[in-house]
Amino acid sequence: MSKKKTGHQFGKVGVLFGGRSAEREVSIMSGNGVLKALKSHGVDAYLFDTRERSLAELAAEKFDRVFIALHGRYGEDGTLQGALEQLGIPYTGPGVMASAIAMDKVMTKRIWQSMGLPTPRFIVLDSHSATREELRQVPDVLGLPLMLKAPHEGSTIGISKVVGYSDMSEGFALCAKFDEKVLAEEFVTGRELTVPVLGAGRNARALPIVEIRAPEGNYDYQHKYFTDDTKYLCPAPLDEALTQRIQSLAVQAFNALGCEGWARVDFMLRSSDNEPFLLEINTSPGMTGHSLVPMAAKADGVSYEDLCVEILKSASLDLKPSTDWKPD
Repeated sequence: MSKKKTGHQFGKVGVLFGGRSAEREVSIMSGNGVLKALKSHGVDAYLFDTRERSLAELAAEKFDRVFIALHGRYGEDGTLQGALEQLGIPYTGPGVMASAIAMDKVMTKRIWQSMGLPTPRFIVLDSHSATREELRQVPDVLGLPLMLKAPHEGSTIGISKVVGYSDMSEGFALCAKFDEKVLAEEFVTGRELTVPVLGAGRNARALPIVEIRAPEGNYDYQHKYFTDDTKYLCPAPLDEALTQRIQSLAVQAFNALGCEGWARVDFMLRSSDNEPFLLEINTSPGMTGHSLVPMAAKADGVSYEDLCVEILKSASLDLKPSTDWKPD
């Protein structure tokens, strides 16, 4: 892809970043990286912080398309996508419905379950009304250890590992700070994998698998973005048949939610029998120096800059603007 000649086809481009979710800090890093990459290809691109500026200002900028580099609520959850549909501005990543569902770990798992896709067993608890007795029963059903998660957060925010009955109350209280519901999930012991997917429908394709090896298995917010202690293996050291199976599952999981453009699907590979389990899907993944989609793309021979252009090229609207409707 020749640089300085690809940018003109996109017109004026907004890189939406920052925002007001708990992942703002990461989004700022992603947005700056994407802006630099697009400009290196001659794209007329500008940063737009959705926390600091209004939708009216977004409309006034008259962007021809936008690259969504926001993570978490108000950027990855369908709300912004709906506003962009109203404004008629094509955007990167999945549409309104897919974004909203994928942001909700519980709804995502329910859809995957209904389609026969493997995901760990789970129980949903109400943050306000769950009783001490209900909390005590969760380990009896799911076993120990188990994971507690805030269903609408990302970047390992609002997650607690429970290793004993006495940990349930504290872990539940932590997650309840972030969400109305708390997802209790069976803990799968094994290898942590992630698979980026690009495209849509029949044309969706999986990139090489990344294996994540964090210190003591603790892949938390700090280890994700701010230290070099975590090891990443890409392509993951798996035999060809298992690699193809996991990549196929990633594409199925992506299509099951109606995703398009790009996303990243997270797995656990159970050590006892090499069975893969779907954990969640990220529809606006990180694009920082530590991020995994650029890492997988590089292993596939695609540079960070070219990846950004490919994602931008896929920007679209769910609803095509109608010009022929007239009131009675």
